[in-house]
Amino acid sequence: MHIVYVSDGKAGHRSQAVGLYKAMQRISNSEVTFQEISIQQLPVFTLLKGMLSHQLALFEQKPDYIFGVGSHTQLRVLLLGKVYPQAKTVILMKPNFPFSWFDYAIIPEHDGVAESSHVITTQGALNPIVNEQRHQANRILIALGGSSKRHQWSEEKVLEAIQNIVQHNPNADIILTTSRRTPKEFFAHLSAQPYANQLQIFPVEDTPQGWIFEEMQKAEAVWVTEDSVSMIFEALTAGCKVGMIGIDRLKEDRITQSIDQIIQSNLVSDRASIQALPKPRTFKEAERVATYLLAQ
Repeated sequence: MHIVYVSDGKAGHRSQAVGLYKAMQRISNSEVTFQEISIQQLPVFTLLKGMLSHQLALFEQKPDYIFGVGSHTQLRVLLLGKVYPQAKTVILMKPNFPFSWFDYAIIPEHDGVAESSHVITTQGALNPIVNEQRHQANRILIALGGSSKRHQWSEEKVLEAIQNIVQHNPNADIILTTSRRTPKEFFAHLSAQPYANQLQIFPVEDTPQGWIFEEMQKAEAVWVTEDSVSMIFEALTAGCKVGMIGIDRLKEDRITQSIDQIIQSNLVSDRASIQALPKPRTFKEAERVATYLLAQ
């Protein structure tokens, strides 16, 4: 079984496609291979020519599935589906085209689209994480985001939340990391706090690729600022207890409503101690979707 992934070069989008591929690889009884093709390698004219011959020279083998994530990949996925009509087209987002033009659209529940023969809904975006059962008691990871189109960074709220986590978990090993959206001056302000010596601080610039996924495998609990929705679901998938650090909201929409909903459903909590967080649940959205696709 061969999967072709049409890539727009964005790491978050690639993570979703790889998550589904890895899940299909784990579940399938046959060998599953994966080829990543950038949209720059797929000019529309080349695809239109390929529709006549039903082949493209740059492909290692004929695909069984064609994945795309991101609005710029959608047209290429559709045209590739015409070049290779035996392949199933899978778009991992709410598409701009009619859903029925794709074999499957995999859409997070917060987008408010009902399931159908062409639509599979998921809790959050898919990711490549599995729970490796390596969590260490009293090990905490704090992962900070920053401002976004719906959130405004609040240094005061974040510092207060970190202080509460430190005070409520006096015997814990606490690892803290930032993101590329975290204000640059925050690191200096955090380092000046009296509780900073109880933290192991790793700015995102100093962490290698895959570092945060490895830390999730070791942490008993992960606290995430609420702007980082994908990281919340990554921590849930890793099997961690998950806490939420609230920051200011610029607007209310389906994303912020989904954050409130996962708190209300007791998947995550805004409490500050490990003991007060909800117990981890089995969270395997990529495997659930892969099982469905392979069964069709």
